[in-house]
Amino acid sequence: MIDAPSLTLAGGAGVLGGAMNALAGGGSFATMPTLIALGLPSTQANATSNVAVQPGAIASAWTYRAGLAPIGGVAVRTLSVVTFLGGLVGSLLLVWTPARAFDVIVPWLLLAATVAIALGRHAADWVASRFRAGPRAVMAGQALLGVYGGYFGGGVGMMLTAMWGVLTGAHPAVLAAPRTLMLAVANSAATIIFVVSGVIAWRYCLPMLAGSILGGWLGALVGSRAPAWAIRGWTLLVTAVTTAVFFWRAYG
Repeated sequence: MIDAPSLTLAGGAGVLGGAMNALAGGGSFATMPTLIALGLPSTQANATSNVAVQPGAIASAWTYRAGLAPIGGVAVRTLSVVTFLGGLVGSLLLVWTPARAFDVIVPWLLLAATVAIALGRHAADWVASRFRAGPRAVMAGQALLGVYGGYFGGGVGMMLTAMWGVLTGAHPAVLAAPRTLMLAVANSAATIIFVVSGVIAWRYCLPMLAGSILGGWLGALVGSRAPAWAIRGWTLLVTAVTTAVFFWRAYG
């Protein structure tokens, strides 16, 4: 029997996770650990978390829609198709991955995002001084992160911000709209696979899903008004904390 405190905890984590995804990504830092604490194995917790935050990601993307623009010369529609296909591949990999392997791989991916965001403009300038990142580089990176988004989802928004910033020199503040859209697209692909595979814990997913809608809408409203330095600072903070927690889970 599902008790009221568990449902409340799942719903509250959904609100926080939806808001975090809208502001900087990393919403699974709130949702996935909560589901693990409620007794789910890590791979099922990740799949349930991905499905639960999907409506919140859609709500955020809709709120941010006026800010959508091409990234590095690649149209948003093209990026969406690449992300969706990558998400399908990644979610299939998750279904086939043992839980322990999943726990060991993820922290290193998050560490790469932390370093890239911390370097920020310096990394972008360094890359720009050595080669010009054209549409092919952006699409290749997008395909890889689409797979990552379907496989794990945690921190994919932050990693998108980092990749786009390094390849195009764009500031995190102007990437909020395409980032939230790509989160929604990757989660859509993953949702199809996870639902068909029957790995979703619906008893926790539904209250978390409802919370993520509210959180995604509120987070997008705050993000559209927050100063650029605050968004970058929040992005870096969430990335660093998320990375530390997942390293502790895997190796602590």
